[in-house]
Amino acid sequence: MKDYGKRDKRISFMDTDKRSADLMIHLKHDGLTKTKFFRILLTGYLERDHSIVEFIERFKESTGIQSKAKAKIVKGLEQEGEQNKRKFGLEDSEIESIFDILEKEHPDL
Repeated sequence: MKDYGKRDKRISFMDTDKRSADLMIHLKHDGLTKTKFFRILLTGYLERDHSIVEFIERFKESTGIQSKAKAKIVKGLEQEGEQNKRKFGLEDSEIESIFDILEKEHPDL
């Protein structure tokens, strides 16, 4: 699991009482805390886990959150990015170093 940040940042959102209670029941059954659960999902999303990305794509399509044309463009850009990583032999740690350098040189980004 990658370390995505040097500072802790609170992430929160609102939902219904019912969904909150259902979540707590399922988490208890699975032996997870809310923090662990959301960190697992966030890690999978950031690392582009195929199952999580596929679920989100299906959800966006079924709810109309993103048009099919835009989804196709995004998917093409992601594939192009993966090809470039392979083409230039870039490892995740090297890419992370590049972002660290950019962040130091351009903290306003």
